[in-house]
Amino acid sequence: MSRLSLFNSPLLLGFDQFERALDRVSKAASDGYPPYNVEQTGDNALRITLAVAGFGPDDLSVQVEDRQLVVRGKQADDQERVYLHRGIAARQFQRSFVLADGIEVSGAALDNGLLNIDLVRHVPQGHVQTIAISTPRARPRPVGMNGGAAAEATGTPEAVSRKG
Repeated sequence: MSRLSLFNSPLLLGFDQFERALDRVSKAASDGYPPYNVEQTGDNALRITLAVAGFGPDDLSVQVEDRQLVVRGKQADDQERVYLHRGIAARQFQRSFVLADGIEVSGAALDNGLLNIDLVRHVPQGHVQTIAISTPRARPRPVGMNGGAAAEATGTPEAVSRKG
């Protein structure tokens, strides 16, 4: 069974990475833990806030892997505690966000159970590129154009002197 692609038009060339990014997003969107917010904090700035109550800085990892922001959390289970009721699970998680070209992580901070990850968008300077148009080299002239066979055919004095 072939898969229907949004980018299968012959007019959309080189968009394979976008299709792969959409695949990654659809796989990453299936898990709802931990909950998060995405907010715009400036013209070219974003902040992702994840609710990671119970996780400390040593329990969390923030990495960029192949244009994908990956946040992982892993808590060590405290074997010395005896729980009469355990409603807060020590749960591992991995949350991924696909980053567009030009988006970079500028920092991360843990504050009151919220992990804030700041992103900045570097806006490329618009530029115009002129493409040179090449032409094939001048075609070589046929043999005889410089007094060879062509001169003999025309009966020029040079051709006559060669005949004799």
